[in-house]
Amino acid sequence: MSHIHVERREDAEGLVDALARAERIALDCEAAGFHRYSDRLCLAQITAMGATWTIDPLSFDPTDLLREPLERPDLPVVMHGSDFDLRLLSRDLGIRIRGLVDTQVYAALLAEEGLGLASLLESRFGVKLTKKYQRADWAERPLTDGMLEYAASDTMYLERLLDMLAEELDAMGRSTWATEECLALESIADLSRNEAEPVDPVTRIKGARHLPSREVAAIRAALGWRDEIAQKRDRAVFRVIGDTPLIEAVGSHPQRVEDLVAIKGFPGGLARADGKELLSRLRAVRELDESDLVPYPKHVRRGPVRPPPELEQTVDRLKAVRNRTAETIGLPRGTLLSNAVLIEIARAAPKTLEDLGEIDGMRRWKIGVAGEALLQSLNSD
Repeated sequence: MSHIHVERREDAEGLVDALARAERIALDCEAAGFHRYSDRLCLAQITAMGATWTIDPLSFDPTDLLREPLERPDLPVVMHGSDFDLRLLSRDLGIRIRGLVDTQVYAALLAEEGLGLASLLESRFGVKLTKKYQRADWAERPLTDGMLEYAASDTMYLERLLDMLAEELDAMGRSTWATEECLALESIADLSRNEAEPVDPVTRIKGARHLPSREVAAIRAALGWRDEIAQKRDRAVFRVIGDTPLIEAVGSHPQRVEDLVAIKGFPGGLARADGKELLSRLRAVRELDESDLVPYPKHVRRGPVRPPPELEQTVDRLKAVRNRTAETIGLPRGTLLSNAVLIEIARAAPKTLEDLGEIDGMRRWKIGVAGEALLQSLNSD
């Protein structure tokens, strides 16, 4: 299969023609969040009409070339594990896929043990994808030939994989299940445009909720310092300094740059270049009046989803129904219904199948296989 790298609009003539004639296309994206501060779209891979293109959105804006075909509901867009890529395309290019077919969804509904693309290609076709560039910096330029070939391989086999999985799903009578799940995935990109307010960074630090407000404020100040440096350098925050040495620095109440250098894991160059600013911010927190301290935010959920005490028995009954049904149809429990959805069902207390369908996370196929039993369980008091 031929592979064409597109760095200029003039190089995209063959791609435009293929997209106009294709009956379906395969798509994947690469971002740079592991290395860079921004997880921006760095590469898009498309396979169509027997050829593969790697498109460089950092060299030119491909939005007008891709929008029409990718937003056509009658043109299947085959992806694998599309959740993040859908958000990426929506945020960076304003493109919202409307013909999504996700092979990971198909594999999940077949109860495949390995849902990763590499695992599926090896088990189905004996194809072994290299892992050499899994953690590559896709924002670096120029991209090497090896990186481009690695990226292209992510879409070259998707149509063939889809055909095999679709045939197996159809034989099990589950084709409509996959269609529903893919339509639900498409909506993710729409929801991402209405995201909630930014999360307080201290909520990502284990154990911070149990600390006094002044220590919480100091951690928040240190995280803000790190974030600004990461943004300025365009580096992933953990590549500036890890959580452990940073939190240790906050707890040790350093007075001098040398105190920072002495902390295990605290980069000496970072301490000498930017340590004075960190010390200044920590000092400012120590001098704040108690009334000016912002404590750890309330109602932040961490860890497993747990039902409120008054709903525990109801949720336990719903879990029993879910577990029996999942075993009967041969699906993992979470693929059928997550615990979070069961809690919402218990909270909403639906009386009819129509009511059940109003609950976020429910699908027609899930109602079909488990709806009556769930309602019977709710009404068993």
